[in-house]
Amino acid sequence: MNTSIAAATNERRSILGRVPAWLWAGIVVYVLLLSIGGIFLRDSDTYWQTAVGRWILDHHALPRVDIYSFTKAGEPWTSSSWLAQVLYATSYNLAGWTGPVVLAAGCIAATFALLVRILGRRIPAAYAVAVAMAALVLSMEHFLARPHVLVLPIMLAWADGLMSASERGQAPSPWLLPLIALWANLHGGFVFGLVLVGAFAVDALWNAERSQQRSLMLRWAAFGIGALAACCVTPYGWGSILAARKILDLGELLHLIYEWMPANFSKFGAFELAILALIAGMLYGGVKLSPPRIALVLGLLHMALSHVRNLEIFALLLPIVVLAPVASQFALRPAWLARTGAPMPVMAAVMVLLGGWTWLLAANTPFTLPESQSPAAAVDALRAHNSKRVLNDLPFGGYLIWRQMPVFIDGRAELYGEAFEMAYYRAMQLKDVNQFLDILKRWDIDAVLLTPHTPAVGLLDHIGGWRRAYADENAVLHVRTAN
Repeated sequence: MNTSIAAATNERRSILGRVPAWLWAGIVVYVLLLSIGGIFLRDSDTYWQTAVGRWILDHHALPRVDIYSFTKAGEPWTSSSWLAQVLYATSYNLAGWTGPVVLAAGCIAATFALLVRILGRRIPAAYAVAVAMAALVLSMEHFLARPHVLVLPIMLAWADGLMSASERGQAPSPWLLPLIALWANLHGGFVFGLVLVGAFAVDALWNAERSQQRSLMLRWAAFGIGALAACCVTPYGWGSILAARKILDLGELLHLIYEWMPANFSKFGAFELAILALIAGMLYGGVKLSPPRIALVLGLLHMALSHVRNLEIFALLLPIVVLAPVASQFALRPAWLARTGAPMPVMAAVMVLLGGWTWLLAANTPFTLPESQSPAAAVDALRAHNSKRVLNDLPFGGYLIWRQMPVFIDGRAELYGEAFEMAYYRAMQLKDVNQFLDILKRWDIDAVLLTPHTPAVGLLDHIGGWRRAYADENAVLHVRTAN
């Protein structure tokens, strides 16, 4: 009997031992994220992103003009994340809001499993997992059920493919091009993928023999042209690149959108700790990088410091940019287990177990967006008053679209533009009271739905022609009174 128990125990240990570190990392990240899945639903943009996907599925077409607002109705608009929106809508149709949560958590888990696998090719698995977990902590703030998380594994695979080609002294394989084509259909951030081509091309040329530089430059240039062409393999063609470019033309507005704000070090946090730790490690260890790699590191750091939404790019790409030089300088070698793949029976068992656990969690833990993003009672009161032209606070735009009500403004900043949104901001904050009153008149507003802390709420309480019709801790509704 004891012999049988011991044999069974050894067999279980043998099976577990065949699971590589990268797969363990993916499992742990997936379980962790799904256990706190509500974090993915903290942003009202999830509402309109999913609504656009449902419209695409229902109409078997892509939106080319605005159909959700009354302020920009009919104006040209490109949905550069159309495929991600369709995926979110499909997952919602299958499982309610649990669907987008599972989809987002699965993509993020795949990203960090891939990161551990990439790092594990050069350094011990324990180090690879530790670096990946540090990157996870840095990235958590921007984990939302929105298109950008679906492209994280694609971005990482793309960067790894470019880096590997550079280190081999070759041009990237044409088989990488479908990756950036997929990226271009999922999220407008694919433009950064094109930037990476140039960055790693410079790295490849720096390390190449002088006699090989010309031919290598031509091959990288050909690949770059191919990548640019692949980015146009979308229903919008060249328009996808133009639409992505509009985000960068928002000027002053970018300083008012949280995810586009610069990093804030007024309070000590994980990002500051990471920067200090990196500086200390490089000073202590005397890490040496080539000039192109130094430029890449500084570029990633600049992006993260300029806009908080770029922090996950910094966290995911910095380790692979410095991987080869650091591994070589400190003579790091991977353990044999890190170089093995997972046997198919093990992979199948893991998928079945995770699928069952996901189903049980979904059945017993319904996910919903917070009431601060979805003022259901206030919108019910709004409908009861039969209001048609609503001046809404920006956080409510996504929910109003979800409830099929025309909005004044929502999260599509590239549609509304810098001038419109800055005027809206100044009006709502009463930095220009006349501008606020002009908006009410010019747009023939018959209801105003704002968050309680918005300064314009107090003004509406004290001017004629308006009355407070509903209020709670999330929203205040004013309706126009009969003259």
